[in-house]
Amino acid sequence: MRVFIISDMEGVAGITKWEQVIGGNPHYAEGRKLYTQEMNAAARGAFDAGADEVVLMDCHGAGKGWTFNSLLHEELDPRVTYVVQNEWTEHTETLEEGCDAALFVGMHAMAGSGDGVLSHTVSGTEWHYLKFNGVEVGETGINAALCGTWDTPVLMVTGDEAVCGEAKVLLGEGLTTVAVKKGYGRYSAKHVPPVRAREMIYDGARQALRNLDAVTPYVPRPAEIEVRLHTTAEAEPYRNRDGVELVDGRTVVSKADDWWTAWKRLYL
Repeated sequence: MRVFIISDMEGVAGITKWEQVIGGNPHYAEGRKLYTQEMNAAARGAFDAGADEVVLMDCHGAGKGWTFNSLLHEELDPRVTYVVQNEWTEHTETLEEGCDAALFVGMHAMAGSGDGVLSHTVSGTEWHYLKFNGVEVGETGINAALCGTWDTPVLMVTGDEAVCGEAKVLLGEGLTTVAVKKGYGRYSAKHVPPVRAREMIYDGARQALRNLDAVTPYVPRPAEIEVRLHTTAEAEPYRNRDGVELVDGRTVVSKADDWWTAWKRLYL
């Protein structure tokens, strides 16, 4: 069994503030350690569930040279392999080669979630909302559609209560979720202590991988992707882009027979 673990940082237990997830800040070192140990917990659960191979991919944009490279390399479970990509959704080889399941760790809620800790979608300063075929989604939806393009189901999502609920609505009740904190707005939360959160994630991964058919791969087809931007300035780069329509001053739409084509036109 081959398992692909995709991670983000804002949904990790113990993380509540931007200073913990932005490269170079004094609290970023703490955030990296918390982040790496949750990835290890998911990997251990996958191996103990029978995985022969576990591939990790960091999808957190920390900036300042740490983007998609926030994991502490020396502290990773030695059995895993891991990807450091240059651009988000750039790496597809692991999926193209074939995966039995994907697990998402440390995810955050979509932009506009009132109880989502550090909630945003792609860019907290530029993207107001994102929709796939009229359904509002966040980064969990993007990563799920990426996996679904190569027929890989997402079997577990961890993060705060808001993203766990969001993921269940999108992917179905068969999804295993592990809520490691409860948001009280964007910058406040009640946390499960990290040591216990890792135990929960380990148990969740083992449980999720018992039934590889619990969740159907998420495949929006045909695909219409709509992005509402915060200002008209953010919309300007999309003007006259092939395959992308600027429908008003702040809204862009990309349509194609499949999600991957529509996404690549929009997100270069």
